[in-house]
Amino acid sequence: MNFSFLFDNFVALTVTALVLGAVYALVALGYTLVYGVLRLINFAHSEVWMWGSFAAVWTMVAVGGGKDHSVGTTIALVVLALAAAMVASGLVALLVERVAYRRLRRMNAPPLVALISAIGASFVLGEIMGLRDRIAGWFGLADNLQAYVGKARDNASFPNPVNTVPLFDVGGYSVRNMDIIVIVGALVMMIALDQFIRRSRLGRGIRAVSMDQEAAALMGVNKDRVVQITFLLGGMMAGGAALLYVMKFGATRWNAGFILGVKAFTAAVLGGIGNVRGALLGGFVLGLAENYGSALIGSQWKDVVAFLLLVVILLFRPTGLLGESLGRSRA
Repeated sequence: MNFSFLFDNFVALTVTALVLGAVYALVALGYTLVYGVLRLINFAHSEVWMWGSFAAVWTMVAVGGGKDHSVGTTIALVVLALAAAMVASGLVALLVERVAYRRLRRMNAPPLVALISAIGASFVLGEIMGLRDRIAGWFGLADNLQAYVGKARDNASFPNPVNTVPLFDVGGYSVRNMDIIVIVGALVMMIALDQFIRRSRLGRGIRAVSMDQEAAALMGVNKDRVVQITFLLGGMMAGGAALLYVMKFGATRWNAGFILGVKAFTAAVLGGIGNVRGALLGGFVLGLAENYGSALIGSQWKDVVAFLLLVVILLFRPTGLLGESLGRSRA
């Protein structure tokens, strides 16, 4: 156990853990929302996030992103990339609901069938992105779209319009503006979603369906509409997480969603799957556990620490840290 490394780098490990945990939390929202309403695990959600990350990258490539812009232009570029990522992820999430779930749901198919369908959708979405150069070639567009489809299996770099600069030092670690942007941005989106679900009419509809679908239908709640809104909201949060991720880490790739999606699902379970606030808590707890654990026993054990934590939580508190479903959340 390398306790000296942990103590010497405690602030740096904590800040970077909170940054990564914020991304986990936003992606975890998609899992927790869908489970809260349908009691299904949407394993295609990781690819929903991945498509949002590419939407952000392609938007910046199209408008000539990069650094050395005025403050106003930089803000406009970030907002544009955020809108593109959220719209793309939201639309892909709706497509997944339409193709992979809707017919099965109306047929009252067993949850296992829906799970298999979601896994299939995940592979299809990932491979479409990984083979986008060949797909463009079929239509004779490979040369015209080279900036977007070239080297489809390699990393796609994000032309970040924000210059990364240190803001202040804490415990020997220079906290950068990008760290603050990611953490604050994730918190703002989480709070906005939480308040939407608790206070808006559509949010009350989501909670009603999650509690009792038949009773909600008798009260005039349109279940199909609620399910679509749930997928849309989860996709939009994944799009926001995608932008924050590429701004912090600088690149994405066609299979980037796999590991991150599994981690986000772990965060959702840790916090209490079906609980919006639990997703936030689970994301931060997972990020901290990963960083502290890798500091103690080595970075190669980072993933092991995350899933060991999940096993421990499930053994001693199967409902997660908060353990309150979306439907029973207090208004």
